[in-house]
Amino acid sequence: MTARRARQLTLEFPDNSLLAQLAGPHHKHFARLEQALDVAIDTRGNLVGIEGAARERAGTILRALHARASAGESITLAEVDAEIRFTDAGRSAMPGAFKTAAGRAVRPRSPAQGAYIELMQKNPLVFGIGPAGTGKTYLAAAFAAHMLHTKRVERIILSRPALEAGERLGFLPGDLKEKIDPYLRPLYDALFDVLGEQAQRLTEQGVIEVAPLAFMRGRTLTRAFVILDEAQNTTGAQMKMALTRLGEDSHMVVTGDPSQSDLPGARPEGLAEALSFLEGVEGVGIARFAESDVVRHPLVGRIVAAYNRGAKG
Repeated sequence: MTARRARQLTLEFPDNSLLAQLAGPHHKHFARLEQALDVAIDTRGNLVGIEGAARERAGTILRALHARASAGESITLAEVDAEIRFTDAGRSAMPGAFKTAAGRAVRPRSPAQGAYIELMQKNPLVFGIGPAGTGKTYLAAAFAAHMLHTKRVERIILSRPALEAGERLGFLPGDLKEKIDPYLRPLYDALFDVLGEQAQRLTEQGVIEVAPLAFMRGRTLTRAFVILDEAQNTTGAQMKMALTRLGEDSHMVVTGDPSQSDLPGARPEGLAEALSFLEGVEGVGIARFAESDVVRHPLVGRIVAAYNRGAKG
């Protein structure tokens, strides 16, 4: 065996028709791996040769991506970056996908997202805490859709404090849904993305329900998946009221970014209070994301980091 071959890992894929998808347009997927792992990748027929110290890690990533392509899933740069993050954390590959609707599946794109999903699988109440772009709201909506798809809940309830309207929505034009829609748009976007055209039909049928935080008082929510978004804008009393709405066979995910609180003056923040009270309580999971977990455009992560440095300075 030559010294060159000793330094090279050769992968053989049975279906070389998928190699174009694996490599990406203009081989940009391979280029991303080469840049991130300092390896060199070459193809010949259905063979892929990898050279460099991180060749085994690159091989693990390419095998995982090829398996996903074989299962009919699309491969994008986001998936390549996600596999890089997972192997960087010492894991062999990303956890499996979960179904949100027929033909639709969602996978975590970072170890923190994987831990977040595991917490949602195990606990009826989960907090997702961290900066924008980490997937807190999207994954909560996707997991809610999964629970609905598998008939473990009967409805999805979206809630968010309408702080700009002071929780007094009566002066706005339109019905209740039209009044609160602008504040729930991020949740709608996530649900429409994972459910497709079903989302509109389920909303019209009341299976997906809009419940402004101020209007949840006095309700008991059974067999529901509740998402309370932008929870950093709740007071202590509002948070306690929301958390105590949980009924039989219900689940709740509370998402928020403590650094983005818009509460006026020195009003106590309900999210921080809840986290301090509920840490370690059975049935409560807390997932904390950092700026390194941002999975939007890479620039978003750098923006978050720059603002954090500025705030500390």
